[in-house]
Amino acid sequence: MPKLTFVGHACFLLEDEGKETLVFDPFLKGNPLTELRPEKVPADYVLVTHGHADHLGDAYEIAKHTGALIISTAEIASDAQEKRYNAHALHIGGKHAFPFGFVKATLAFHGAGIPGGHACGFVVNYYGKMIYFAGDTGLFGDMKLIGELTPLDLALLPIGDNFTMGIDDAVVAASFLQAKTVIPYHYNTWPLIEADPEEFKKKVEEKTTSECVVIAPGESYSF
Repeated sequence: MPKLTFVGHACFLLEDEGKETLVFDPFLKGNPLTELRPEKVPADYVLVTHGHADHLGDAYEIAKHTGALIISTAEIASDAQEKRYNAHALHIGGKHAFPFGFVKATLAFHGAGIPGGHACGFVVNYYGKMIYFAGDTGLFGDMKLIGELTPLDLALLPIGDNFTMGIDDAVVAASFLQAKTVIPYHYNTWPLIEADPEEFKKKVEEKTTSECVVIAPGESYSF
């Protein structure tokens, strides 16, 4: 059974016994919500949505220790390859098959954090389970298309406001996506992005057909 662990901020681990482990936006050093260190992350794939330090984070150090493949935008993948790390580049709307299923890059309305680049989100097929990781983004109407094109088991959405969607916009996003389960992230790392995940859960379950699961940093959800 796949297990998703919320490391903190926007970092998640996706794993299943005997199968590949994926890590999303591995911001570890400097992350006040976790004591996990890059050399302790058992990643086979590192998915990076954009180049800001709290998302690209420790991707390169993890790849150095594990030989993991970095999956990201073309600009970040090119930078990783120049530094002699394994990387696979995607552009928005592009999908590529991997042993666990596939990764598709989606729109994200946010800064790229790297010259000439763009931010993205991901739809991941992990052994038949469909997960949408929004990355850092504001609300946008084409989230409806993501939900229509891909029936989602999980949607991971930022709720901290200021740099991303706040709670109310993220609830609208959940209504667009119609995932079975919604999990919030990108909140309470610092005072500027304080948000109440229980408020988000209440509103999601009142206004959408999705279940909302709140995972504290270090906790896991099996699905």
